Amino acid sequence: MRTTLAQVILFAAILLLTNCRSEFEKIRISGDSALMYEKANGFFDIEEYTKANTLYEMIIPAYRGKAEAEEIAYKFAQGHYFNGSHILSSHYFKNFADTYSASPRKEEALYLSALSYYKLSPRYKLDQSDSQKAIDAFQRFVNSYPESDKVEECNKLIDNLRLKMELKAFDSGKMYYNTRSYSSAITSLENMLKDFPDTQHSEEARYIIVQASMDWADNSIFTRKEERYKKTVERCESYLKRHSETERADKIISLKTKCEQELKSIQNG
Repeated sequence: MRTTLAQVILFAAILLLTNCRSEFEKIRISGDSALMYEKANGFFDIEEYTKANTLYEMIIPAYRGKAEAEEIAYKFAQGHYFNGSHILSSHYFKNFADTYSASPRKEEALYLSALSYYKLSPRYKLDQSDSQKAIDAFQRFVNSYPESDKVEECNKLIDNLRLKMELKAFDSGKMYYNTRSYSSAITSLENMLKDFPDTQHSEEARYIIVQASMDWADNSIFTRKEERYKKTVERCESYLKRHSETERADKIISLKTKCEQELKSIQNG
């Protein structure tokens, strides 16, 4: 059977990969901590972080309490970060800072732990738990190192995360209203206004709150209508106090008038 040049090249490539893999496996199962440490550093230097971390993880117990332990722990966290394993890197950088509290690398470790959470933060429509964790981590860093040259960057990233969380809260409130979950819409949007008092969506949020409050009252059983119309009047007044010059102010005035008429009707039996 005739062997082509392509087949020869493919066979050589497979043989090379097999030999490389075998060499790594020999190191991995050698039980020689010094050799594994040396090779792990070599893999780290050429950005083979998966191999480096495989070896670092195996030798951590052997170097516990020794001078090399700090470097191993830091590079282990870095390897996860550079590999994009940000859940793990956030944990291991925080663990490094707690374990080596006197280390000159502690500041960088805390910053990278927070940055790892930032990289986990999803687009605003999704759950923002990791965004809150990132904010908390950046805030701890700023409080711990107020003179750091990273403080300005941390504050910018906190602002980005808060904007994302604000949009998530606003979007959730509108979703509740559109699905006629009026109580949830009111609660969600009122919480948003408390959490983000400077939001650019304040006028629209208060308008939706009034609409939801009115619809909730209209669709309530008779014994709850009076209470809910009264609350809607209060929400109308709150809107007009802050947004009396907006295009929707006339609509709010009309809703307030309607509520007052409904209340008179209820009170007159």
